Amino acid sequence: AKDITYIDYTSETQLPAMMEMIDQMLSEPYSIFTYRYFLHAWPNLCICAMLDGETVGVIICKAEKEATMQGDDVYRGYIAMLAVNKKCRKAGIGSKLVELAVERMRELDCDEVMLETEVTNKSALRLYERLGFT
Repeated sequence: AKDITYIDYTSETQLPAMMEMIDQMLSEPYSIFTYRYFLHAWPNLCICAMLDGETVGVIICKAEKEATMQGDDVYRGYIAMLAVNKKCRKAGIGSKLVELAVERMRELDCDEVMLETEVTNKSALRLYERLGFT
């Protein structure tokens, strides 16, 4: 994707554009408090794709210790939200956002990365399968 730059989340001034793009893709929009939960605790795991000053992609993630069923602790990365502007799809933006986020989770020593998507979201399923998620 030429001319696309990837920037970190740095301030709440970025939030309206991120929310607008993600909310367009969801059947039920998230509240601003859901966004703030992720962005304030894990700003380094939120990355925006920019084209000519416009947000055209965003990934919002978290990483935290969780107990497994066996009683062990696992440091788990979680991809909470991923959105790419419809007019910019098929340009590798979603893949790049996931790769950047997973790379940061590795740097944080996450043991695994988890995500959820609707079974009806065929393009998301293909993207995640291509990137090695099962």
